[in-house]
Amino acid sequence: MTEELFREDGYLTSCEATVTAVDEAGIRLDRTVFYYTGGGQPGDTGVLRSADGREVRIVDCVKDRESGAHLHVPADGAARLAPVDRVTAEIDWPRRHRYMRMHTCLHLLSALVPGAITGAALGDTKGRIDLDAPEPLDKERLSADLKRVIAEDRPVRILWITDAELAAKPELVRTMTVKPPTGQGRVRLIEVEGTDLQPCGGTHVRSTGEIGAVRIGKIDKKGRHNRRINVLFED
Repeated sequence: MTEELFREDGYLTSCEATVTAVDEAGIRLDRTVFYYTGGGQPGDTGVLRSADGREVRIVDCVKDRESGAHLHVPADGAARLAPVDRVTAEIDWPRRHRYMRMHTCLHLLSALVPGAITGAALGDTKGRIDLDAPEPLDKERLSADLKRVIAEDRPVRILWITDAELAAKPELVRTMTVKPPTGQGRVRLIEVEGTDLQPCGGTHVRSTGEIGAVRIGKIDKKGRHNRRINVLFED
């Protein structure tokens, strides 16, 4: 299994690693800073640099559904790597950081609106979250509350609990469609101080102030109970 360094520190931009396997699906490493697509957050892009100067541009990072392998997808025509090659894995940091900012912003919205999460998607300029909210939302009030929590620069922390602790507190799970992975003994939580606490495997900023200036766009009704909130960066 690949050691997922981004789980403990989303600010790592590079690491030294060893290639463990290469096939048509992608490149596997023993450790990585590349986040794979999941939870509405796209996989990282970047580059793998070998000790002898080869550079392999990575255009996506995904998890194999059958094996669970962490696959770094190379660009067409990229240099080839082989098992036991030593590489430096480096992500596209500006792109990742924007995803971190948006992901944390969507956590704030999920805390400010009562109702379970029914879907979410991140982009590097905009994002959206779907919530089980039967009543119309007050866009002006929600915008003011979101900007207030961002301005208060509340700390964002990674916590871990056991599978048993999560089973005893099912209210921590806010998503209706995706359940947090269990069976490994512990589950990762993201805490926004005084605002939100829920299982999440994605990458986040260290405090809400780092999110920066955002604007709530359209709030769409997607079904009898579902509301889609669109949010955009203003920078």
